[in-house]
Amino acid sequence: MKKALIFWGGWDGHEPQLVSNRFGKMLEKNGFEVEICEGIECIKDKEKLLEYNLLVPIITMSEISTQYLESVSNALVNGVGMAGCHGGMCDAFRTCTQWQFITGGQWVSHPGGMVEYTVNVSRGSSPITEGINDFKVFSEHYYMHIDPAIEVLATTRFPLIDHPHATNKPVDMPVAWTKYWGKGKIFYCSLGHHDDVFDKCPEAALLMERGMLWAAKD
Repeated sequence: MKKALIFWGGWDGHEPQLVSNRFGKMLEKNGFEVEICEGIECIKDKEKLLEYNLLVPIITMSEISTQYLESVSNALVNGVGMAGCHGGMCDAFRTCTQWQFITGGQWVSHPGGMVEYTVNVSRGSSPITEGINDFKVFSEHYYMHIDPAIEVLATTRFPLIDHPHATNKPVDMPVAWTKYWGKGKIFYCSLGHHDDVFDKCPEAALLMERGMLWAAKD
């Protein structure tokens, strides 16, 4: 049986416990044994992390020590996968540039706050997006700083509102992507400000479920 470790915490506004429980149920439905932990103490043991197929961080604006970061990096290098969403993965440890390097991006802004926007799915880019058409979502419109090595699965167009950045040219910002860290497969989706977005937007839920399954070590 495959094993997944979900660790949650940080800013409560992203409802990390609710999202953790949701993702845990998704994985259990697909035959995973799931361990859910509050905080990051569970990622300290470098050897224990190698026992998992998948790590799922759901923790925003927290801090990570060099030891804990090296434990996660080592697991990924050796083939353990990682998947996450929104600020729970790409704003997990804002001051840690190595974490940003590993995950492929970092949140920097959401102009306009909660807005309705379109997610444009890249056709034929991955089995993760197969059969998913472009869709609308009401959530934070994430502007990211990203690693050019990522494989983009979906994008959204900026700008939507009048903003100082809007005087630049329009850009298609990645919403979902995959990348590798060593042998480890990594999936990220910027949707998921609140837990209920996955009820209101089934495409977002399907992207997360498929992304987690894709990232998990065989």
